[in-house]
Amino acid sequence: MIQESIVIKVGIADMKIVTAPNTIRTSGLGSCVGVVLYDLQKKIAGLAHIMLPDSSLARGETIHKAKYADTAVECLIQLLEKEGVNKKQLKAKIAGGAEMFKFMTKTDIMRIGPRNVDAVKQELKKFSIPLVAEDVGGSSGRTIEFSPESGKLMVRTVNQPSKEI
Repeated sequence: MIQESIVIKVGIADMKIVTAPNTIRTSGLGSCVGVVLYDLQKKIAGLAHIMLPDSSLARGETIHKAKYADTAVECLIQLLEKEGVNKKQLKAKIAGGAEMFKFMTKTDIMRIGPRNVDAVKQELKKFSIPLVAEDVGGSSGRTIEFSPESGKLMVRTVNQPSKEI
């Protein structure tokens, strides 16, 4: 009997995990970054839809861990470890981090997309997780869908053909 696969949807500032044959998807990646951590041997993956680079920007709110690069990557690792994944087996793919709006002033504070990408890469390096593929930058939004069965990340970018990374 062939098992129907389900697409698990991840919202903005959200994270979830999925096992094959199911896939995991997030849309609305403008300046946000979608981070996929996966273990092909166990056929399991987690996806975080990160909005901002640094949780220290949170003013008095309870930290919503999936929202920030500096908390989401670690939290996603912990979720996967609870499912029996060895952190040393994890690999990463990322997409997003576009500059959705061009500002006349080039102050860093407005460059959320590139700052998100840099922050995610820093976190992956901190946890020694190899980044094996990325589709970042530009000025268009993206939708991504990952298969823990194949390790393929489908990237659909506005006004461009889909690609697989």
